[in-house]
Amino acid sequence: MKAADRIVKPSRGPRADAIRNRERVLEAAKLAFASVGADVSLEEIARRAGVGIGTLYRNFPTRDAIVEAVYRREVQHMADTATRLMGERTPGDALHEWLRLSVAFVSTKKGMASALGSIANADTELYAYSAELLTQTVDRLVRHAADSGDIRSDVEPGDILRALTGFVYGNEHPGWEASTLRLIDILMDGLRTPRS
Repeated sequence: MKAADRIVKPSRGPRADAIRNRERVLEAAKLAFASVGADVSLEEIARRAGVGIGTLYRNFPTRDAIVEAVYRREVQHMADTATRLMGERTPGDALHEWLRLSVAFVSTKKGMASALGSIANADTELYAYSAELLTQTVDRLVRHAADSGDIRSDVEPGDILRALTGFVYGNEHPGWEASTLRLIDILMDGLRTPRS
């Protein structure tokens, strides 16, 4: 057979069921990390996802691979959520809602903290990627809210990040999420400009 006679089939992307299974594993892992912690077994994650352990390992050959994938997915979700909220809400309400939603993100991150420590320290690409994306996201939200007059014009994105960090990481007792949400509400009340 001549080379010209050979038919080259275009390569196909992953099958729809493979994509669904990968997403199910990531969602199950996120919930398992938040509720059980970083030590949750991969078998438990597969069981929660409703897939076999082989399916999990095909997508994520190591524990670090699944931890990194969940973390990247959550960081991207937070950035995408900010964009959506900016299109649906007033600028101040978009910032407020995003800060409240970030509590769930931190809950997942706290559950994965020990596993993340080895793959997302300050010298890694994963740390640089997530820090840059989240900083840009907060910057967009704060600038949008300040430019609209919904919040004080002297607010800096770094102010918001430091406050949020203090709220979530300075709060280790049971029920920290409810306390953090209340603090976010108080913060936003102080940031808003008075309406005449």
